[in-house]
Amino acid sequence: MVKDTKLYDILGVSPDATDAQLKKAYRLGALKHHPDKNPSPEAAEKFKEISAAYEILSDPEKRDLYDQYGEEGLSGGGAGGMNGADIFSQFFGGFGGFGQRGPTGPQRGKDIRHTISCTLEELYKGKTTKLALNKTVLCSSCKGKGGKDVKKCSSCDGTGMKFVTRQMGPMIQRFQTTCDVCQGEGDIISPKDRCQTCKGKKVSNERKILEVHIDPGMQAGQRVVFSGEGDQLPDIIPGDVIFVIDEKKHDTFRRQGHDLFYDAKIDLLTALAGGAFAIKHLSGEYLKVDIIPGEVISPGSVKVIEEKGMPIPRHGGYGNLFVNFEVIFPPKGFATEEQLEALAKILPPRPALNIPKNAVVDDSCVLTDVDPIKHGQRRNRSYDDDNDEDEDGQPGVQCAQQ
Repeated sequence: MVKDTKLYDILGVSPDATDAQLKKAYRLGALKHHPDKNPSPEAAEKFKEISAAYEILSDPEKRDLYDQYGEEGLSGGGAGGMNGADIFSQFFGGFGGFGQRGPTGPQRGKDIRHTISCTLEELYKGKTTKLALNKTVLCSSCKGKGGKDVKKCSSCDGTGMKFVTRQMGPMIQRFQTTCDVCQGEGDIISPKDRCQTCKGKKVSNERKILEVHIDPGMQAGQRVVFSGEGDQLPDIIPGDVIFVIDEKKHDTFRRQGHDLFYDAKIDLLTALAGGAFAIKHLSGEYLKVDIIPGEVISPGSVKVIEEKGMPIPRHGGYGNLFVNFEVIFPPKGFATEEQLEALAKILPPRPALNIPKNAVVDDSCVLTDVDPIKHGQRRNRSYDDDNDEDEDGQPGVQCAQQ
């Protein structure tokens, strides 16, 4: 059994899929979601996911690691040596695959994702928080060139990667690897011509403060996106910085969509004769809730306070607040016999005792409190007796009596 099926699910195959099934699933998914055929942002994201999943599962070693340890076993996971364009090119004879066109433009960098935890109060009121981000940016001194007199590597034609063909017995394996001449840089710079600021790396580190706005009513899983704020690299379109909202568990309220749920405890007198109780709301105010005399709140009943749920973004208004009632009964001996007789005159009459006229009646039964040790042992012993094995070793078998 595999540890994680996420990558298989992306391709729409089972974990025991063959290589042929993986290739077929990738081919269908890549054609459907390729940016040249489907220009929507969702399709582009899906194309990247499909390509990354296939790059891992088509490699026996990576697939074995993924099956055993999940994405954690891939030392950072994701597509390693090849991107979606590289894989698509191998399948369809050139990037794009539609009309044999060449590259459509620079590649897009990876998105940077962070989780931002919010309390339910913060999601109700909204908040703004500042977060520091460490990112790479193009060197301002050399404008991302790495120095002067930069020459394109002739070994890899400036791509930084080379295809290597290796014969393994009767099979020929073709794979992509980092260029050993330029060390994956794509160009060659003489040591004396390297930029003194970035030392030829073309990029430097920068600390940037991002102001994240959480709108009232946002939910767990929603994202705040800073477009193009990802790492900068030469000839790469920066990815996005994405903050994913995580909702902390609340001590009092539960949330479902735009609605809130609250468990209220009220005494028996309030449940029967009316009264009031208070709820400290997420807004910070207290809600005074009146129970009408004679309304009668039974244990487990649910009422609703309209428009006191979570804010509904963009549409305005609020969800509802559902109140689940627990009625607290008075302790034993709370009233005298006279008071109980008076109470019996107020409450609805007791139902009649329903025993057939000619039935045998045992009136010696007495209710006592449960002793967990005493009564638990008896219950367990009875259960064990019912499940004892017979002499032939068959559990629960009894001999028929003639």
